[in-house]
Amino acid sequence: MSALAAEGVGIDFGGVRAVDNVSFTTAEHGVTAIIGPNGAGKTTLFNMLSGVYRPGRGRVRLFGEDVTGEPPHRLAARGLSRTFQNLQIFFQMTALENVMVGNHLGERHNVWRHLLPLPGVFAEEKAARQAARKELQHVGLADVADRPASSLAYGMLKRLEIARALVAKPRVLLLDEPAAGCNATETEALSALIRRLAGEGLAIVLVEHDMAMVMSLSDRVVVLDQGRVIADGAPEAVRADPAVRAAYLGVEV
Repeated sequence: MSALAAEGVGIDFGGVRAVDNVSFTTAEHGVTAIIGPNGAGKTTLFNMLSGVYRPGRGRVRLFGEDVTGEPPHRLAARGLSRTFQNLQIFFQMTALENVMVGNHLGERHNVWRHLLPLPGVFAEEKAARQAARKELQHVGLADVADRPASSLAYGMLKRLEIARALVAKPRVLLLDEPAAGCNATETEALSALIRRLAGEGLAIVLVEHDMAMVMSLSDRVVVLDQGRVIADGAPEAVRADPAVRAAYLGVEV
């Protein structure tokens, strides 16, 4: 069974066909990369897979179940988490508090419980802190847990977002340009982390422009151009595909 599957998904914006009849599947663990030139529809596809957009056509399946159009919080409860291309960090909060935000699915939502000093609330918060510290250690940020996020280097902030996604205990993790804006050292650290997470059994789907990173990490590469899939296969085969080279270099096949 595939972890995540797109079946002929598509969406239009104002008469413009942004994504058209895209189909692919991912294994239950490993790394699948979605690449393509600017404007190919990669982030739009990600937004449909993660429930930000509802597909106008087609189906999205998560471990065989139809989850088309389900909102992000329900997909998170089913085991799908994501990060975003632009940092979504609370800079006035500590690294630990940022990760705790991602643990909201494990909390009982009742305003009165949190207004009253009930033992269960304290126990819940303690558990959330422990889970957040565990994920910070997981991504190599244990030593900055109590520092304000505003004081962290950019590459650390990228790993902080991954820690916040991991605290929800996903089985599928979507990473939207995790290395964007990172220097070579930061990119290498992110690559090592992603490789380790995949080895631990996560299904990871990433959109990324750094082709060296993509080719070194991915088990499978899906290439989009103008909203459609033009190649899908092993990194070596995709790299040699004339249609892919044409899409990136503007050369007619």
